[in-house]
Amino acid sequence: MSGYTPEEKLRLQQLRVLRRRWLRDQELSEREPVLPRRQLGPVAAFWERFLQPGGLWRQQVFKTYQTGSFVLTRVLVPAWVILYYLKYHVMKTPHGVVMSNPRIFPGDKILETGEIIPPLKEEAGAHH
Repeated sequence: MSGYTPEEKLRLQQLRVLRRRWLRDQELSEREPVLPRRQLGPVAAFWERFLQPGGLWRQQVFKTYQTGSFVLTRVLVPAWVILYYLKYHVMKTPHGVVMSNPRIFPGDKILETGEIIPPLKEEAGAHH
């Protein structure tokens, strides 16, 4: 027995037709691809509308905004983080932090003057 049976030939011919149809279906028409609308955030949507053609001042405002955001995010915030780290984690006595004097109790001796703090006077009839 040589060759394909009529059922096998029919099946192979149907598979070829299906493959060709599938390949034709993979070609995109001029209306494809259908992309979803681009969802912009509130800031991006504002700048999208703001930067429509119509004036040089709008471009200047946008350039100023970009420069300001660059300076804030790339200069000021990192500088603040570095300063905070140095002030509170590296320096021994941070700037602006006041060290409180030690407590003094009656009978203690002040080292600078050698004076002894006298005991507190009791008031008669005082209640707590």
